[in-house]
Amino acid sequence: MQKKLIHNPMYIFLLVLTITVSGGLHVWQTLFDNFAVTVVHLEGHHVGIIQSVREIPGFLALLVVYVLLVIREHRLSALSILILGLGLAATGLFPTFYGLIFTTLMMSFGFHYFETTYQSLGLQYFERNVAPVVFGKLRSYAALSSMAAGVLVFVLAPFLSYTGLYLFFGAIVAAVGLWAFSRNPASEDVVPQHRKMIFKKCYWLYYMMTFMAGARRQIFMAFAVFLLVKKFEYSVQGIAVLFFINNIVNYFLSPFIGKCIVRFGERKVLSLEYVSLIIIFISYALVESKTAAGCLYILDHIFFNFAIAISTFFQKIADPRDIAPSMAMGFTINHIAAVVLPAIGGLLWIVDYRIPFIAGAGLSFISLLLVQCITGQLAAAEKRAASESRAAAGSGAVTTMR
Repeated sequence: MQKKLIHNPMYIFLLVLTITVSGGLHVWQTLFDNFAVTVVHLEGHHVGIIQSVREIPGFLALLVVYVLLVIREHRLSALSILILGLGLAATGLFPTFYGLIFTTLMMSFGFHYFETTYQSLGLQYFERNVAPVVFGKLRSYAALSSMAAGVLVFVLAPFLSYTGLYLFFGAIVAAVGLWAFSRNPASEDVVPQHRKMIFKKCYWLYYMMTFMAGARRQIFMAFAVFLLVKKFEYSVQGIAVLFFINNIVNYFLSPFIGKCIVRFGERKVLSLEYVSLIIIFISYALVESKTAAGCLYILDHIFFNFAIAISTFFQKIADPRDIAPSMAMGFTINHIAAVVLPAIGGLLWIVDYRIPFIAGAGLSFISLLLVQCITGQLAAAEKRAASESRAAAGSGAVTTMR
């Protein structure tokens, strides 16, 4: 399969862009807090506002449907990379609170719109038994790219200012975006996509699982690292080591997860994820060991890769024409939780820091119940497909008689 993928233009296209996005985003995340504090002199509430602003483009991902009315999907991927690169490069040039809001919005629009088109193109161009493997390999290379970006930042930081670092890495990302405009990996054999908003009752399980995955992600993003720093006094170096370990593990594990989805199916893989997350979130609330807390963080991060199964499940139940608009809708649904959960969780943290993690365990239990409906949804999708096939055949027969 590896040899076939190497000769697939869309795989190479997505591979290059995925490596670029992962590296660029890792640079932004690595530099942001220190730049915000030491150069821009921001306080905690400023950083909180900027992080909330960063989620707005994800919430607005449904607008991709309308952008695709005027630009082809792989072109939008290239444009997203270019915008991400320009936002990254400009960050050091606007060292103010409002400047950071502006450049963060640029970077985030590029990232989220690429992620939307990346998932959509992957589901459109690769068969059901291939797509999980492709996504697993791409996530593996993304982890490798993040590690390489981290090493480069470490090496170049003594020689370049923040402005220089942002310009250097931003220019590389933007250059790849320009390169992508010169590529045409599209195929005429792929089913044309609807150019309108899609929201169907028969996709309810995909919508629910996507929303719950977004809620779980926000608890992890907002409170897991905060717990490590606040309660267990992890240093910047300690958190960096955990990030590095996460990327090493994901580099080797992501392709294996993709193969497991093909072999065992989405229901079993997602069930394993949510049973594990229930245990992990409860453990977050009870853990007293610094080492154990770090191990929980690594395990928690590993299960991000299982989200591949939500997208590949949708591929199996969806009308092939619905993939692009539904990926955009899914990203918006996924980010609904990002708007409200951190604020609510922060208030609950004040009462007792354990409450957000117990809530995370509850959300994981609901997700575990939801994924048990996958088998029924797959059967219903097969019936719909068979019914539509018979209707099409009947329509063809009537036309022939006339």
